Amino acid sequence: MEHRLAWRGPFENRELNELHAEAFAHDVLDDDWVGQVERHSLGWICARNESGELSGFVNVAWDGGVHAFVLDTIVSGAAGRRGLGTAIVKLAADHARGAGCEWLHVDFDDHLRSFYFDACGFEPTNAGLIDLAGR
Repeated sequence: MEHRLAWRGPFENRELNELHAEAFAHDVLDDDWVGQVERHSLGWICARNESGELSGFVNVAWDGGVHAFVLDTIVSGAAGRRGLGTAIVKLAADHARGAGCEWLHVDFDDHLRSFYFDACGFEPTNAGLIDLAGR
């Protein structure tokens, strides 16, 4: 199935909340994704299938300078394992580079190591994390 990728593509909060809930196995929330990405992101990629349904998404946050950050890389179950995730991350990297960013960062759970390192070309690096929620 073909997918159309769009940098800063339009989407509705409802459809992204549904896709996020599927990908991260939680209830559908009522988050204001549109407001969030418009205020805080360099851009985002929307992937839509031939029927026009949102089937993939990635958010590219940034520091306003040379660092960009890949967040919430999501591909629907129906579109998974066909290279769509790799394509949206590659397009995100291209746009971050085009905006003058020199570094693209990502963090992820261990089961996604081969996706980010092998398929997307990220390099392992040292990083730190503080759990501010106290989990």
